[in-house]
Amino acid sequence: MPRRKNIKKHKILPDLKFNSKLISKFINIIMVNGKKTIAEFIVYNALKNLVNFTKEFSLDVLIKAINNVGPKVEVKSRKIGGTTYQVPIEVNSIRKNTLAIRWIIESAQKQKNKSMSLKLSKEIFDASNNKGLAIKKRENIHKMAEANKAFAHYKW
Repeated sequence: MPRRKNIKKHKILPDLKFNSKLISKFINIIMVNGKKTIAEFIVYNALKNLVNFTKEFSLDVLIKAINNVGPKVEVKSRKIGGTTYQVPIEVNSIRKNTLAIRWIIESAQKQKNKSMSLKLSKEIFDASNNKGLAIKKRENIHKMAEANKAFAHYKW
């Protein structure tokens, strides 16, 4: 029996422009201090700028980028007998998408001298082509999980 209370999942309503829950989640993660209209402006401009980089539909490029960045495994700390082990575990699909969105936004924020919508569109384009900082982050997580594969039997 779990010690913690079961958490109810919040239902995310789809956004008005594309009718997509994924873009709505993207807007909610990029939002700072409850300024949702500014976050919407940034994301919609980034998707509009994305058409300039590629001739594809911007929502398809975003989905491809999130699938490329999402990790398959990650490491979690387990304390066993006074020693902490980094145990590799598989990532479920909801967490995979959330991590991918978070990493794309963080890597876009690290770039300099541009507006956020341009940085975000460039990072989404790079992620859809398996390049960029978000892809490097995923590769580092996979390398760490591979290095600690010996502790996989501590998973429960």
